Amino acid sequence: MLRSSTLTQSVTVTCVRHSHRQWHQSIPVNYRVCDASRNTLSSNSAIFKWKRKSNTKRNSSGMGTFTTRALAQPLRNADELIDSVETFIFDCDGVIWKGDKLIGGVPETLDMLRSKGKRLVFVTNNSTKSRKQYGKKFESLGLNVSEEEIFASSFAAAAYLKSIDFPKDKKVYVIGEDGILKELELAGYQYLGGPEDGGKKIELKPGFLMEHDENVGAVVVGFDRYFNYYKIQYGTLCIRENPGCLFIATNRDAVTHLTDAQEWAGGGSMVGALSGSTQREPLVVGKPSTFMMDYLANEFGISKSQICMVGDRLDTDILFGQNGGCKTLLVLSGVTTLPMLQSPNNAIQPDFYTNKISDFLSLNAAAV
Repeated sequence: MLRSSTLTQSVTVTCVRHSHRQWHQSIPVNYRVCDASRNTLSSNSAIFKWKRKSNTKRNSSGMGTFTTRALAQPLRNADELIDSVETFIFDCDGVIWKGDKLIGGVPETLDMLRSKGKRLVFVTNNSTKSRKQYGKKFESLGLNVSEEEIFASSFAAAAYLKSIDFPKDKKVYVIGEDGILKELELAGYQYLGGPEDGGKKIELKPGFLMEHDENVGAVVVGFDRYFNYYKIQYGTLCIRENPGCLFIATNRDAVTHLTDAQEWAGGGSMVGALSGSTQREPLVVGKPSTFMMDYLANEFGISKSQICMVGDRLDTDILFGQNGGCKTLLVLSGVTTLPMLQSPNNAIQPDFYTNKISDFLSLNAAAV
């Protein structure tokens, strides 16, 4: 199986104009670079020096992209895949549940993997809940999952700020929901915005000038059902006018599963609005950025070659696994269909694909 090569984990970045903040200095290239033109961390228009040890291409958002890979194979021997790795990372929406409904066979599959001594981790780009809130959702669905096994993009945003020593005297403006606020609070950061700005309106009178907090050092954008023009303008002012203000996205998912009846516009639609108004590309901390993969590997002491990423999206889940150097398994229980996977226009090929994760059980039975 061909496997895309990866970049070295970190480099020393040399900016043309140095920031007065130390948190712009040593930056992992996988998910952040130094933008000298705005004195901030960004993902495009960057001037930096680093050594490259592979031919992996980089796209405009600063993340590794795929190289030519062999076509995905249907999963025929589940035991072989299970025995080849120590850890399974599961996406949630479209893999474990759809909306608020559990996908069939999930409890039995997770129990089987645990009985084999496998570490299970659940990673979701959905930022509306904190880790603790997601723990309650797992519990409500009858799944025994600890908070330490859950990594949501809301947590990733706060973890990223901690990783760069974001100053505690700076504020974070949040375009998103309660999950981001709770994780920022747990990390000890000041924030404003969030759902309470959902009811605010702007009266465009002649000469009206909208004020904003000049002490905002980062704008975090996630999925937001209370999204409005006030938030767009406030976030735009912070990013464009506050020196060194970071533009962070929890994810750029085009669609999400709010219900099991249809797909709904995802967090990428909110991020796109700010990207359009600021003419800046965000720093993405959720999938497929490797930030969460690096964090997980360090947190649990996992070798990435001993991880299998299981997901239903090619451009987030599978690319996330490939960027991290993991094995990848696509399940067809969510966004991606078999025709989409096999389309000539699709260049992202997982190692294996199957209908749903409970196929681990039936394929095991068939093998026996």
